[in-house]
This record gives sequence, C-alpha cells and structure tokens, in this order.
Amino acid sequence: MQVFRHFNNPTAQPLALAIGNFDGVHLGHQALFKRLIATAQAQGLQSAVMTFEPHPREFFTPQQAPTRLTSLREKLEWFAEADVEQVYVCHFNQHFAKLTADAFLHEVLQNALNVKSVLVGEDFCFGAGRKGTVADIAAAGFHLESLPEVKWLDSNLTGSTLQAKRVSSTLVRAALAQGALDQAAALLGRPYSISGKVVHGAKRGRQLGFPTANVHMRHERPALSGVYAVKLDGMNGVANLGVRPTIDGLQKLSLEVHLLDYAGDLYGRHVHVSFLKKLRDEMKFSNLDALKQQIAADTLSARHYFTKP
Repeated sequence: MQVFRHFNNPTAQPLALAIGNFDGVHLGHQALFKRLIATAQAQGLQSAVMTFEPHPREFFTPQQAPTRLTSLREKLEWFAEADVEQVYVCHFNQHFAKLTADAFLHEVLQNALNVKSVLVGEDFCFGAGRKGTVADIAAAGFHLESLPEVKWLDSNLTGSTLQAKRVSSTLVRAALAQGALDQAAALLGRPYSISGKVVHGAKRGRQLGFPTANVHMRHERPALSGVYAVKLDGMNGVANLGVRPTIDGLQKLSLEVHLLDYAGDLYGRHVHVSFLKKLRDEMKFSNLDALKQQIAADTLSARHYFTKP
C-alpha cells in the first residue's frame, strides 16, 4: 500500500476513491472498503482512500472534538488490512478548510488525482462550510456510489423489540466510555485495540512485583480508561490505561500491560493491545501496599476471565 501526503501530479492510473475520516474503521467503513475494492476491480481502477489529519473537528474546535478511536498509524494498518492500494492523507489546515466544494471536486479529485469513481456515505458533506453534497459529486461527472448506513441490532431489549442503531464512530465511543466492550466489538467487527511501541518506563510495576510493558500511545485523548483484561499480540494480560494517580498523577494517559505468563523482553516491539473486559475504573490508593493488593486482585480477575468457558 502506498501512502501519500500530497497530490501535486495526476496519478498514472485513474482511481476509485473512498473519502472519509474513518475513525475506528468500524463495520460501516469496512462495508465501504469492500465496495471500493469491488468497484476498482470491475472498472479497472486503482483503489484509494482519502482521509484527513487532524480530524476536522479537532482543527475547528479542539476542546469539543470527540475522543480518538484510532491514530493515523492504526488507520493505515486497517486500510492495508482491507487491501486498499493507495492512501491520501490530507493535512487539514486553514487552507484546506477554505477549499470550496467545486475546487475540491475539480482541482483535487479530477485534476490532481484523476479520480473516476467516488465512494462515500450517504450523509457525506465536503468543502468550505460543508456545502458540498453527494448530489454535487454526481453532477460533476464522477461515477458515484453513496452507500446507505449500516445498522446494528442492539441486544439490550426494549420491551420485546430489538433496536436497530446506525453503526457510527460516536456509538463506538459511547460503548467504550460505558465499559461495554462487547458492544464496541460488535460495532467494530473485532475487539477494540490500541497499538504502539513498547518503551522503557520507571520500572514501578517491577518493583511492585508486577512487571509491565509500557506501550507508547499516540492517542492524546483515548476513548476509554481504567483496568482491563486484554490480549497483547495474542498473550493474556491485565492493563491499566490511565494517569497512575497513586504513584505519579500523570498529565497524559499511559498504557501499561502486565502479561500473565510471560517473562521475555518486548522493548522496541510494536504491539497491539485488544481490550476484552473492563475490570474496574482507575482509582487512587492510600499507599503502595493497598495498590499492590488491588493489582493482585485485578490479575486474579483477569485470570478468571481467560479461564472461564
């Protein structure tokens, strides 16, 4: 997969292009990518994705912007998993924000990228003031595929009727914030995960008898926090995602994973941590002995989770 951060020259081969923020790469996004690959193959085009960094809402209203489900690297990993051939990462800045819908269609998509087919969600809007619509894409002469929203049946019964909800990044964030990891996994088609490189820490976990892998996160504001039963690249563990209030009171959240049956060296390795079960919220303890006792209890809870039928 090729990744571009600019589009100065037309591509040699015309593109089928899916456009969106794709935060979380949930089932709705995945359905769009499947259609993208099928369209590209049917029309003899290269499959491509355009996404934006930062998220437009992070640019316009950073304090009110939603929490991030996926970093840019994580999104790129999922695009590659979907067999996308090219990715265009648009730096969302003041200049891009002022680009009119017409300029985006003709100067960027048509002239710079040689796009023939455009695939978007049915509620897609673009251009300065979000004035461009899917109707404008079709009117500009592109082959347009506007995919309907993907529905998810909420297993929480209301009376005797299942509730159909639109799969969205907002719904995934809400599920994670509530500790409803099974619901988040259903919306994503996989357990929610965070990836990063294992880096050296203060070795506090080792001093307490529970050595941890400290995973460097690119998430400034993760969508969840607390203590969880997790898998790190397939290995069972218990993780704390938080500010370590008893020891440090960090300003930025850290992700620390204690693997249940592992004694090797993970430093420098890029790992994926999948969140499977929330055990509790993060809390501050009166002393290190109380913290150590709670970590032991969390570890036992995680073991019970992994050994249950």
